[in-house]
Amino acid sequence: MATHQKLADFDRKNPPFPRSSFSEGPYNENNQDSNNAIIQSFCRHGRLVEASNLIEIMTRISQIPDFHSCISIIRGLIKGERVDKAVRVLRLMVMSGGVPDIITYNMLISGLCRKGQLKTTISILDDMSASGCAPDVITYNTIIRSMFLRGKFNQAITFWLNQLRNGCPPYVITSTVLVELVWKHCGIEQAMEVLDEMEIKGCYVDVVLYNSLISSACKVGKFEDVRMALYDLLSRGLEPNVITFNTLLHCICILGRWQEAEELFSIMDQTSNTPTMVTYNILINSLCKSGLLDRAIDFLAQMVSQGCSPDIITYNTFLGAMCKEGMVDEAFDVLHVLKTKDVSLVQVTYNTVIDGLAKKGDMGKALGLLGEMIRAKIEPDEITYTSLIGGLCRTDMVEEAVKMLMEMVRKRFRPQISSYNSVIKGLCIGNKVDVAIDILDMMVSMRCRPNEATYGALIRGVASAGKTEEAIELHKKLIERKVLRKDVREY
Repeated sequence: MATHQKLADFDRKNPPFPRSSFSEGPYNENNQDSNNAIIQSFCRHGRLVEASNLIEIMTRISQIPDFHSCISIIRGLIKGERVDKAVRVLRLMVMSGGVPDIITYNMLISGLCRKGQLKTTISILDDMSASGCAPDVITYNTIIRSMFLRGKFNQAITFWLNQLRNGCPPYVITSTVLVELVWKHCGIEQAMEVLDEMEIKGCYVDVVLYNSLISSACKVGKFEDVRMALYDLLSRGLEPNVITFNTLLHCICILGRWQEAEELFSIMDQTSNTPTMVTYNILINSLCKSGLLDRAIDFLAQMVSQGCSPDIITYNTFLGAMCKEGMVDEAFDVLHVLKTKDVSLVQVTYNTVIDGLAKKGDMGKALGLLGEMIRAKIEPDEITYTSLIGGLCRTDMVEEAVKMLMEMVRKRFRPQISSYNSVIKGLCIGNKVDVAIDILDMMVSMRCRPNEATYGALIRGVASAGKTEEAIELHKKLIERKVLRKDVREY
């Protein structure tokens, strides 16, 4: 009798689906097992709406639907954007004694949030613990993100503070999500106020939250917010860790404040947060990018003296900087020294030095390095071939460049337009216009659209071959087809 009363009360609060297209007559006469068998059949055939309507009938005649089928129906309805029906089935399942799992609840809450049905979402959340399935981090994060997405900033803050007051576990991840969203949408001062409110509710934040906040502020260049977050961290008696220092160091390096960076580095050295390989790499990479190679080398020496072994990222950074500064031969020598030290070289290592050699025009060393790369079972990629093709064309080794281009296509790489243009230009200069036209055909077949530089090189090549009239005619046709502008004269 109590169950009937619960179902009656439930029906008043949750009106059933319209039954105009679903006749319940035959199902009223079936026993529970028969109706569950029919539900399973409906599920197998994707007839989820009919299955959900049958669950409605079963609960009304005091039959218990198969809970496994209910879960399948709920998830299927959510995927089919029938979230309202999914809510109804879930509530019928709970009223019948079933306990949905956390995955199903989170799927439903996510679906409701996508539809903007926050009121229903909160209602489902309130029912979760009572049904025997407590909300988790994903549940809370989904709701908070949805509230912010819809501009309900204060509601999101109040929601989480109320959850904490009502005994919700003080999930640090959820607190971090909330504080970052408050900072992003409402500013650093309100974010700090929310931290105060959370502490009053017993949710004590840790350095991880501040690291996340500092990192986010650094990425968008809000350095004053970084300063305020760091001050707040210290005022709460928390100790920065190595991640905090690394994040701050990266931030300072972006600003090019090298003296402050070195001071921060010294502070780390004097605390328990000694610089790590990541710390050195941040500083070395920043110095190299700013052209301060000598200072970067000093830190490399310090790194080694402190017993912190450089990794391949460190070496790749130096090789790139050396090539950029014109120290290509030195970079070539360093690479071979690394091989003798059993450092595991990677594709980027070879590509960096090959590109430097190709730009310098030292194709003998560049091609030799390609051979070493292949023997080391490191496959050349699009970057490798592009560097080599450019270098071969610049040193009048166009036939080799054509072979390299063909090999690149054979390996299913898509050459850049610059590679095609370099080869076509080189062939035209060498009076090999017919081959250049073949390359142009291949270029078009590879769906790489020629540009003005491509056609300009071709016109000049035709003219250089003594076919001035043909060059003029080709130029006119390309202008008519709007491939070239009228002011482009390449012959």
